[in-house]
Amino acid sequence: MTAPELRSRAQNLVDSGEFFAALARAVSYPTVSTSPDGRVAVKAYLDEVLTPALTDLGCTAETYPNPDPAGGPFLVGTRVESPELPTVLCYGHADVVDGHAGQWREGRDPWTLTADGDRWYGRGAADNKGQHLINLTALRLVLEHRGALGFNLKFLFETGEEIGSPGLAEFAAQHQDLLAADVLIASDGPRLDAATPTLFLGARGGVRIDLDVDLRPDAYHSGNWGGLLRNPATTLAGAISCLVDGHGRVRVPELLPSELPHTVREALSGVVVANTPGDPVPDENWGAPGLTAAERLYGWNTLEVLAFGAADIDHPVNAIPGRARAVLQLRYVTGTTLDGMAEAIRKHLAAQGFSMVEVSLSESYVASRTPVEDPWVGWARAVLSSVAELPVATLPSFGGGLPNHVFTDILGMPTLWLPHSYPGCLQHAPDEHLLMPIAREGLVLATALFDALREDAPC
Repeated sequence: MTAPELRSRAQNLVDSGEFFAALARAVSYPTVSTSPDGRVAVKAYLDEVLTPALTDLGCTAETYPNPDPAGGPFLVGTRVESPELPTVLCYGHADVVDGHAGQWREGRDPWTLTADGDRWYGRGAADNKGQHLINLTALRLVLEHRGALGFNLKFLFETGEEIGSPGLAEFAAQHQDLLAADVLIASDGPRLDAATPTLFLGARGGVRIDLDVDLRPDAYHSGNWGGLLRNPATTLAGAISCLVDGHGRVRVPELLPSELPHTVREALSGVVVANTPGDPVPDENWGAPGLTAAERLYGWNTLEVLAFGAADIDHPVNAIPGRARAVLQLRYVTGTTLDGMAEAIRKHLAAQGFSMVEVSLSESYVASRTPVEDPWVGWARAVLSSVAELPVATLPSFGGGLPNHVFTDILGMPTLWLPHSYPGCLQHAPDEHLLMPIAREGLVLATALFDALREDAPC
C-alpha cells in the first residue's frame, strides 16, 4: 500500500461509516467528570474502549491513580520499538461536560451519536472523543500499513480536563521517565475555522480577577443621600475603566506582554479569524490598537468583564447600593507573569484614586507555547501542507486554555496540536457536533503525520 493508498483508506473509514460506529460507541459512555455516575462511566470507558484500542496498537496499557483526590485516574499506553527511534507522546481526555439532556434540538439524546447531514451530534463528539479516536485510528492505519510504526509511542489519557486537569501537572512531574518523549502530537480545541487545516503550538493562559467595592452594609435613599455618599457601582465602573477602557484596550502595563515576537507576527500573517458562516463579525477599533484580529486573539492579552453587579437590576429601588462586585478575566500569552499581578492592579487603581477597590486573583491556568522556529514545527507544517487541500494555518497559541504547559514546561518537549473540530461545534453546550468533512480530512492529516515520522522526523 502506497502513501496515497493509505490516505484513501483513511477517507474510506469515514465514508463507509466505520469511524461513525466507533465514535457512536464512545459517545454512549456518559463520562461526565463532575458527577459520581460519570466517574463510573469514565472507568468503563478506559477499560472497555481505550485500553483495547491501545493494546490493539501493541501498547502495554496501565491505569494510574491521580495524586489529587479531586481528579480521576490516568491511562498510559506504551509501545517501544527501538531505543534508537524517536518517541511520540499523544494525549487525549476521556471526560466530558454535562450532557444537558432535554435541551438538544429535535429531541436528540446527548449520549446517542446522531447524523444530520454532515453534522454528527453527541456529547464528546468534538470534545474530545472524536479527536482522540481520529488519532488512535490514524496510528492503527499506519501500523497495519507498515507492520510497525517506525517510532516509539506513548499515549496519555486524563479524565479531568473539563474540571481543570487536577493532578495532571503533579502526575507528569512524578512520572517524567514514563512520559518522556521527543514531541507531543495531540488534538483538542478547534481549527481556525471549519475549512482551514490548523496547527497550533500552545495555549494562552487565563486568570480570574475579582473586584469588590464593599462600602457599607446598608443602601441609602438616593434622594436624601445622593451626592454625599460614594456609590460603589459608580466607583467600580470607574475602576474597571482604569484597567480596560471602553474600547477594550488594556491600561495596566503589567497585564500585557512586553512585545509581539516577529516570529509570531509572521506566523499569523494572512490568518483570518471569524471566517465561518454564522460567526459574529469582529468589531472595528476594539482591543489593542495596531494589531490584526489574529494577533489580538492568538498573540496578545485581552481583559474581559465577565460579570458586573450591584443591587437588583431587574427590580431597582431609589437607593444607593452598599456594595458592587465584578469578575474580570485576563487571557494572556507567554511573557506575562502572574507573580505580583494583584499588587500591580492595586497600585494602579490606588494611583487613580480607587484604593477602596479590593482585588483578588483565582482560577488561573498557565500560558505556554512551542517556539514557531522549532524544527518540529517546520516538519509538521511541511507534512500537512503536502496533503491538505487548503493552506495550513499555524497559530502560535490557541485562544482558549489547554494543559499545554505540562508538556512544554514540566516534560520539556515541543508540542504540536492538530485540532479536528471547529469554533462552531457547540462544545460544552447542547447540540455539540463533529463535522464529517473535518473528521475525514483530520484522519487523512493525522495518518500522514504519523506515517512521515518513520522517515524524516527532525531528531
